[in-house]
Amino acid sequence: MITLADIEAAAAHIDGHVVHTPTVSSPGLSALLGAPVTAKLELLQRTGSFKARGATAKLLSLTDAERAAGVVAVSGGNHGIATAVMAGALGIAATVVMPRTAPRRAVETAEAAGAQVDLADSMDTAFARVEELRTKGLTLVHPFDDPVVIAAQGTVGLELAADAGELTDVIVSIGGGGLISGIAAALHARRPGIRVWGVETEGAQAMTAALAAGGPVPVELSSIVTTLSAPSASHLTYDHVSAYVTDVLTVTDAEAVQGVLDLAEHAKLWTEPAAGCALAAAPQVLDRVGPDARLGLIVCGGNATTSDVQAWAEGFGLG
Repeated sequence: MITLADIEAAAAHIDGHVVHTPTVSSPGLSALLGAPVTAKLELLQRTGSFKARGATAKLLSLTDAERAAGVVAVSGGNHGIATAVMAGALGIAATVVMPRTAPRRAVETAEAAGAQVDLADSMDTAFARVEELRTKGLTLVHPFDDPVVIAAQGTVGLELAADAGELTDVIVSIGGGGLISGIAAALHARRPGIRVWGVETEGAQAMTAALAAGGPVPVELSSIVTTLSAPSASHLTYDHVSAYVTDVLTVTDAEAVQGVLDLAEHAKLWTEPAAGCALAAAPQVLDRVGPDARLGLIVCGGNATTSDVQAWAEGFGLG
């Protein structure tokens, strides 16, 4: 299990390479939900999402031989962007494997950073392709199944614990579970009274399935939210969520996109569905815990184009 000492060491390691992002109260979201809301703005992180933290920590941990050989990452979008950009900044060759459904912007950004992008037919085949590339000597920068990566994602929770006022509940989106594992470990140590809630979209419920089965199991993926579409959780992330997370909630893709629209209108934040689903799940949390809740929302990323959001909104018939 990741410890507070691991997370504090990760914070020192990545200091100067990533941004200590703002933690702000949101009058607009508070009025929308009828409860005080504080937002942790990871969309202002380098590369547009929290993923820069874990990718940087892993890249900085490489030996000289591993740096010379290069790295490979698998991603539905944000982790690929983060690995490509941060590897380019550190002078490390990177290959990023993404499914063909990954956002066009993610592919273009990774290529512009100097990475070689390898497109696979699905997320399952993307993970299989990575294993082939590892046999050629490339070091894997895993999006979530790595204690170095999880400890670095936990620095989000470390900053939230230091910067936020009184909170009762924190809502975190889940893909493979690296972000919520790190945040929950940090808050368990620094703010032990806070409840941590995970949220997934229908069609990308790797952690929900793992909790039901008593461990990671493969899941079928159908969500439009590719940045949350992990084919399974890992034993490492499952263990952390089992130990520290109150529950994992589910929203629809349409609700996640509505969350993007609501964050734009009420919080003046341009986000992506992986962040929108956290807002969409907030009413479920309030129903469970009552009106005296003080919510923290992890606004995990903002790498969606206006055309992406417009197409999703039109597809779901959203205003």
